[in-house]
Amino acid sequence: MNTLSSVKGVLFDLDGVLYIGAHAVDGAVEAVSRIQASGLQCRFVTNTSTLSLKSLQQKINALGFSIPINQIISAPQATYLYLKRQHLEHQHNPVCRLLLAEDVKKDFEEFSQSDIQVNYIVIGDIGDRWSYTLLNQVFNDLMQGAKLIAIHKNRFWQTEHGLQMDIGGFIDALEYASGAKAMIIGKPAADFFQIALDDMALKASEVAIIGDDIDVDVGGGQQVGLEGILVKTGKYRQSYAEASTIKPNLIIDSIADLPKALGLY
Repeated sequence: MNTLSSVKGVLFDLDGVLYIGAHAVDGAVEAVSRIQASGLQCRFVTNTSTLSLKSLQQKINALGFSIPINQIISAPQATYLYLKRQHLEHQHNPVCRLLLAEDVKKDFEEFSQSDIQVNYIVIGDIGDRWSYTLLNQVFNDLMQGAKLIAIHKNRFWQTEHGLQMDIGGFIDALEYASGAKAMIIGKPAADFFQIALDDMALKASEVAIIGDDIDVDVGGGQQVGLEGILVKTGKYRQSYAEASTIKPNLIIDSIADLPKALGLY
């Protein structure tokens, strides 16, 4: 893929690309270090909504990486920025129902929180807490006018124990029942990618994204003009990728092969 020679920046997906669960992908630490040392702009973009920004950085760097917190752009952080903007522009403090991991809620402490009479429902990864009762409560909030914000709408993700259903199915169910349309904050939303591009001060044509999700990472990135690189780690499944209408600009075995693809050695 000769277009990689013009790349000035790289967006790295995290889970499934740099690590899976509590283990770094073989060669990932060295690959990222080489790319960082090359002078290419790097940002680390993720839909992960189980960890606060600080905890996410601590997890990544405990695996051997050296990533500054200001280079991590998470979907929960983008959600926080959106709610902050609503507060400033409309001069009211959003009242939120946060269906988020407890650690992530720390990033939203400045906003009022409630389980009744809410303006916004923010949904992220809450694991086994999903139930019919909870879905019905959220459905009724939506029917009373609350706005639905989804950290992301992923179908599934890779864990150390295999594939696991993600929150996209729950978001679909709530949209279908209530007639409301969720605002999707994380990848593949164009606004999310634009946050990263603005932060790097680069054009989409100058940036590549590397991810294990052909829909969210590669397809979402290509929609806004990025080069899309698919890795065969994490949630990658050959049959799923071959059936997709999305065609990556490059497919590599793992992130360990990225420095070579970028011409760094």
